[in-house]
Amino acid sequence: MGRLKLNTGIKSIEEEPEEHDAAVESNRVDLLAYVINSEVSAVLAVMRRNVRWGGRYISGDDQLEDSLIQSLKTLRKQIFTWQNPWHTIDPALYLQPFLDVIQSDETGAPITGVALLSVYKILTLDVIDQNTLNVEDAMQLVVDAVTSCRFEVTDPASEEMVLMKILQVLLACMKSKASVMLSNQHVCTIVNTCFRIVHQAGSKSELLQRISRHTMHELVKCIFSHLPDVESAERTMVNGVASLKQEIGGMDNDYAFGSKQMENGNGNSELDGQASTVNFGSNASTALVAREENAIGTGGGKDALPFDLHLMTEPYGVPCMVEIFHFLCSLLNVVEHSGMGTRSNTIAFDEDVPLFALGLINSAVELGGPSIRCHPRLLSLIQDELFRNLMQFGLSMSPLILSMVCSIVLNLYHHLRTELKLQLEAFFSCVILRLAQSRYGASYQQQEVAMEALVDFCRQKTFMVEMYGNLDCDITCSNVFEELANLLSKSAFPVNCPLSAMHILALDGLIAVIQGMAERIGNGSVSSEQGPVHLEEYTPFWMVKCDDYSDPNHWVPFVRRRKYIKRRLMIGADHFNRDPKKGLEFLQGTHLLPDKLDPQSVACFFRYTAGLDKNLVGDFLGNHDEFCVQVLHEFAWTFDFQDMNLDTALRLFLETFRLPGESQKIQRVLEAFSERYYEQSPLILANKDAALLLSYSLIMLNTDQHNVQVKKKMTEEDFIRNNRHINGGSDLPREFLTELYHSICKNEIRTTPEQGFGYPEMTPSRWIDLMHKSKKTAPFILSDSRAYLDHDMFAIMSGPTIAAISVVFDNAEHDDVYQTCIDGFLAVAKISACHHLEDVLDDLVVSLCKFTTLLNSSLVEEPVLAFGDDAKARMATVTVFTIANRYGDYIRTGWRNILDCILRLHKLGLLPARVASDAADESELTADPVHGKPIANSLSSVHMQSMGTPRRSSGLMGRFSQLLNLDTEEPRSQPTEQQLAAHQRTLQTIQKCHVDSIFTESKFLQAESLLQLARALIWAAGRPQKG
Repeated sequence: MGRLKLNTGIKSIEEEPEEHDAAVESNRVDLLAYVINSEVSAVLAVMRRNVRWGGRYISGDDQLEDSLIQSLKTLRKQIFTWQNPWHTIDPALYLQPFLDVIQSDETGAPITGVALLSVYKILTLDVIDQNTLNVEDAMQLVVDAVTSCRFEVTDPASEEMVLMKILQVLLACMKSKASVMLSNQHVCTIVNTCFRIVHQAGSKSELLQRISRHTMHELVKCIFSHLPDVESAERTMVNGVASLKQEIGGMDNDYAFGSKQMENGNGNSELDGQASTVNFGSNASTALVAREENAIGTGGGKDALPFDLHLMTEPYGVPCMVEIFHFLCSLLNVVEHSGMGTRSNTIAFDEDVPLFALGLINSAVELGGPSIRCHPRLLSLIQDELFRNLMQFGLSMSPLILSMVCSIVLNLYHHLRTELKLQLEAFFSCVILRLAQSRYGASYQQQEVAMEALVDFCRQKTFMVEMYGNLDCDITCSNVFEELANLLSKSAFPVNCPLSAMHILALDGLIAVIQGMAERIGNGSVSSEQGPVHLEEYTPFWMVKCDDYSDPNHWVPFVRRRKYIKRRLMIGADHFNRDPKKGLEFLQGTHLLPDKLDPQSVACFFRYTAGLDKNLVGDFLGNHDEFCVQVLHEFAWTFDFQDMNLDTALRLFLETFRLPGESQKIQRVLEAFSERYYEQSPLILANKDAALLLSYSLIMLNTDQHNVQVKKKMTEEDFIRNNRHINGGSDLPREFLTELYHSICKNEIRTTPEQGFGYPEMTPSRWIDLMHKSKKTAPFILSDSRAYLDHDMFAIMSGPTIAAISVVFDNAEHDDVYQTCIDGFLAVAKISACHHLEDVLDDLVVSLCKFTTLLNSSLVEEPVLAFGDDAKARMATVTVFTIANRYGDYIRTGWRNILDCILRLHKLGLLPARVASDAADESELTADPVHGKPIANSLSSVHMQSMGTPRRSSGLMGRFSQLLNLDTEEPRSQPTEQQLAAHQRTLQTIQKCHVDSIFTESKFLQAESLLQLARALIWAAGRPQKG
């Protein structure tokens, strides 16, 4: 019938659906009537216990009865007379008496608590839904009443009980079917009230603290789970309304509410936020909706005010989510102003507030998911304010905060990575790569959390591919894939220490990347068919574009070409650092610079190439030569100073090179900077000369404030006095100069920027620059499950990876670690073979053969038993022969090491007869008629016999061996159980190796591999045998 049935467990009778529905409806009418009657009785019973109402009731004078009691008694008279379906009855009729009790100043905590419980029961019966008469007004009545709840405080326990009931009712409102009828404004009110209770709970019991925080989490989940169903409301928003960059002001006051509720002897507690001015603090200085209104008043003009107020009264959707999310982000800003005086705070500002806010934000991101990208205002908050705060908290000393930050970034990567390319690069460069290495001063706990986060990212199948394609192959970005792969390899190496959990963790990450590549092999690859990249003629490398970023036929050649250019630029940078002239000539020879140098190409080389010596760049740009002056001019034009403060722009400019020491060079550099800055961000500057003079003044102030040799520092008044009449003959605003003065004093402009490829800290100026770049960067390329770039990626990481896995395998003592390493070795072998990287496969074979212990088994007294007791050696042996059998086509020089192992097995009498060609052995062994492999039982019996008295063989090799051992041939003692078990393990291992298949299947090897095998056989035959 379109309504929820309470009797959900009863199946309808198909023959009589109408009669059944009528019966259900009748039962529901009776149920709700009896519930309401019961709740009225409960509230009246509690009220009678209070002298104020109890005396009036007993007097018998109806006129003396309080209006609250009258309304409840009237409701009780009416409920059983209502015969209409409940969805046709206005909920306000049966809710209003309870809401009046909740809002009354005269009721105590016990009465208010029972009334709240009654409302909660009615809401949870699910009789109120979006089809109910006047449901919108009814839901708003409930929210307004509960959020403005007032009651007399008699004792702390009863007060906490009421606060818990308020949380219950508000959460029930949001979980109700009718919640879709709540307005944006009322949803903000609900969140507001719950947040205030969270603060009040800080000075109360642990139970209330936990319940209030849990309710806040549930509210955020309810609200943001609605986002995928919300149509974009962006088209209805006025440009400039409610600027998202406006920080929440007055947070100092926001955290003070709740501390005065018991003061002055008034004994009242109230949650009296009104719907039109919902506030988070007692002073109402900052609020979700209040902040929305303030922003409207400043940015939308006269006509925008009623329009946006109308938007906030519509059914809830994106507007309230934007406001709530902005507020959650602003909670992270509180830490920047944590010097909050001596008064006690309800929440400690060490871990508590950030963890709480980050947890709520994580829930919002998880549930909003990919729908966030459909709403520009939400997306903008995540791209800028949220990520800026995540970068700050990512360097927190608290492992809890760092872990939560990493979880949020992982969720953001999963849902929104196409919109967060440069933000993700910054996070890995400035947080993960810094924290995961001890040289940057991170604690062990920080390193471990950072490494765990990195491994989680590596387990995302496309993560490393996308980092490589989007960042490593972009000349303006850092080599994140390469740095992360190197970090994992180095972190897996135990250097002068035993194997630890950190080493195993790094190994897991490394093998996750390798296995991801191995899995993609079967899905088709085009990389093996692609040849090396060459530049036939000069094209401006900074202008290279891709026609279609969604089509692999276009973007794969594009990113490979871009990576080639990036590598060549870095080689050119190395040449330039040794000799600038030769460096430019090298780039001309590789067609990265034109045969006749032009200023723009050289400027772009300086601007976009990492690793350049910034002293040399500064000297070049400051040179008086006409060409160098032109390069300087073009270099300045590569910057985007749009809407930047002068000091921020100057910081960014001077980070790219070292400012020369000569005054004439400084003047030329600052002239170019000032001209570019004035063109893009004139702001209040009259002309470019004003920008030049002020830039000079900032450099002088910077030297004055941050040079230890300057004893008498420039004051604010001195700075303002020095800059009089520089703005076209008039003064600059005092506030403007004051802001610049304090910015320079607080944060030095580094005129000697960092050299090399380190991991810089994320400064405010760098963040502003990142946000500018993010608007112009190339689109994020999404990788699918095919191995487009794996050949190039594996070529970069294969060497360190094999070395790292080998070292861990060598130092490991547990079978599970052995197996992890073996899985890694097999994945490396598969990738090497399928991408035709024969050298890598040979290196792997050489490394594994060392672990078999077969090559140096002559040093052991009982090599067969020692081999049987050594799990590592046995696993390595099986792996070597597995690789030889599966990927023999791509083994080259590795065949020599494999033959060495085979010869040693023969010397130990462990080879199957087919390989040893011993007639006697062959006659004693039966062969598998299908596969031609010896049967394990017969092999075992023969070798068990050999552990007793020596076996005599008629074969040539056997007789020759006996001749050499005539003097030492004595009856041996019976083997122990341990020796028998070790021998059995040895035989089972050799059985798994399928050594004979290497030779029987060799006729199918590719020509080059077969040639190398033949050469290895000739080499082995002509080599003197050891042992």
